[in-house]
Amino acid sequence: MNASAGDLFGLPPEDRTSSPYTGYTRAHWEAAADGLLKAAWKWATPGGARLDLPGPPSHSGVRSDGLEGYARTFLAAGFRVAGAGGKDPHGLLERYADGLDAGTRTPGRDDAESWPLILDHHVQGQPMVESASVALGLRLTRPWLWDRLTSDVQDRAEQWLRGALRHVPAGNNWYLFPYTVAGFLESVGRGDAETARARERASELLEHWYRGDGWYADGDGRAFDHYNGWALHLYPLLDAHLAGDEKESALHGARLREHLESFSLMFGGDGAPLHFGRSLTYRFAASAGVGLGAVTGHTPLTPGASRRVVSGSLRYFLERGAVGNDGLLSLGWHGPHAATLQTYSGPASPYWASKAFVALLAPDGHPLWASPEEAAPSEGPDRVLSVPAAGFLVQSTGADGVVRLHNHGSDHVRPDEGESAADEDPHYARLAYSTVTGPTSAENTADNHLSVTVGGARSARRRIRPLGSGHGDGWGWAASWHLPVFPAGPSTVPRLRVESVTVARGRHELRVHRVLGAPDGARAEMTGWATDPDGPVRSLLRGLHGWAASEDVRAPQGTAFARRATVPRLGADVTGTAVLVALASLTADPEAARPDEAVDEAVDENVITVLGEVVDRVEVARDTVTVRWAEDGARTLIAFGRGTVTVDHG
Repeated sequence: MNASAGDLFGLPPEDRTSSPYTGYTRAHWEAAADGLLKAAWKWATPGGARLDLPGPPSHSGVRSDGLEGYARTFLAAGFRVAGAGGKDPHGLLERYADGLDAGTRTPGRDDAESWPLILDHHVQGQPMVESASVALGLRLTRPWLWDRLTSDVQDRAEQWLRGALRHVPAGNNWYLFPYTVAGFLESVGRGDAETARARERASELLEHWYRGDGWYADGDGRAFDHYNGWALHLYPLLDAHLAGDEKESALHGARLREHLESFSLMFGGDGAPLHFGRSLTYRFAASAGVGLGAVTGHTPLTPGASRRVVSGSLRYFLERGAVGNDGLLSLGWHGPHAATLQTYSGPASPYWASKAFVALLAPDGHPLWASPEEAAPSEGPDRVLSVPAAGFLVQSTGADGVVRLHNHGSDHVRPDEGESAADEDPHYARLAYSTVTGPTSAENTADNHLSVTVGGARSARRRIRPLGSGHGDGWGWAASWHLPVFPAGPSTVPRLRVESVTVARGRHELRVHRVLGAPDGARAEMTGWATDPDGPVRSLLRGLHGWAASEDVRAPQGTAFARRATVPRLGADVTGTAVLVALASLTADPEAARPDEAVDEAVDENVITVLGEVVDRVEVARDTVTVRWAEDGARTLIAFGRGTVTVDHG
């Protein structure tokens, strides 16, 4: 552990009888919450209204960042105290009560304590985000905090919170912030037409954003990421659970259960969540949906498997430097890492990790804590699972616990937004992500990317259009297409498009691309996984058809997992239509054999027999690719049509 999080937080000894995988028990969770809160409160203002944590400010400014410190840590305190039935051995709630009093006396004033006003998202929106944490903290601790406040403080708090109901949220999960505020106000007898409308509007949008398979889009586009667990499922189901609303609990609980069927597979055997999507500095908040499922009973996982996932995620980050020697969560992934961040990330932003402590709402003796830990989904047999609604293909290997996400559907581009290479986001644009690798920075060679270079300009992948997905016994596929966009000159080239297919088996990935409309002089390049060349994780990329060049490219800025990284890259000149086939793999299994690189014979220019234990024959006939797998002789057939892809395997 970093300067030992165990020493910093006074974690109890491991219990390998109850928790054979992680050693963590409920007492470890309480100690972690207490340690994080103790360290953060050292930076409180005299009145306790703001926690001005050290570090570079977000684009919202230091006053908003200080409110963020108060609100997000209050969420952890709320779960901690409520889960203990009101026991508050460190006097946390008195501090938060004092801070609420000080922050709402003169909101909007530029002084050391006053909270900024909640305004429209594009004017001064960040306080709206924090209002939900304040409201949820108050709701969780109502008998011990809110009910003991004077009526004057209650009225002032309500007035400040109502700013969230009267201003415009961003067009995504932000609508759940006024929803949560309204839920709290109604729970304390302060509901009215304004609170009802805020909840109705959020519910309407949530229905519109639900795409099936337990997944919501984060807004009107196709952004699918960790916000599903720590926001889009968390707020409505927790609201219904706290209200005792059986109808709403049934609706949202059924969706969370379905979500966890796929999402619970997205944690590696080492506890790591997928390094994918924005706001990754929230770290172990990724397990919030798993914990909420265990608390409410809406989960496909056993209590022991749920605890394995949530405790594994918490321990993963505590052991890898997420907490500095000062006891504070840093801005980054393991430790500080600038490329992981967004412009809205400030010193207190990582404390949305507090959402993971929803697991503490399961009291001592609850099956989540009383049942012995069981293996996580990624620790069983190799699995390949398609998620059609999101355009995902999830691939896990039990030998090394590595999970890979092949992205053919999530792009974080609004429907009304034009595509620009300048806005390419490494956390969405790549073809694949994993629990042991991170994307390279925007300034380095892109990993897991198919680009077309025209006139010296290399293309980016922005809006992703799914073409289908599916899975069978031990294999699966997903496909999509995109318009290559360029940073210089015209943003697009007439008729140029790229269709991409991933077929996964075991640890192997068959990557097939069809480039259409390539102008004379164009060049296609494809990269694989970015890994530390001296590390235990190995990345392999082999051209099987159409590729003419192979090299390793350095990524000097490294990734969130490695200070330096190399990226394998294939290249080929393309004109008109070109079908390109490659085999990729990512493994941390030291026993994994390297596929033979030799080519036995070229029957003709479209049929290649590959020596080795993975693929032994590749045939390309116009727009159809047939691959024979060496292990069992199975054949995979990929047929490109007019804007369609079909995949058969057997």
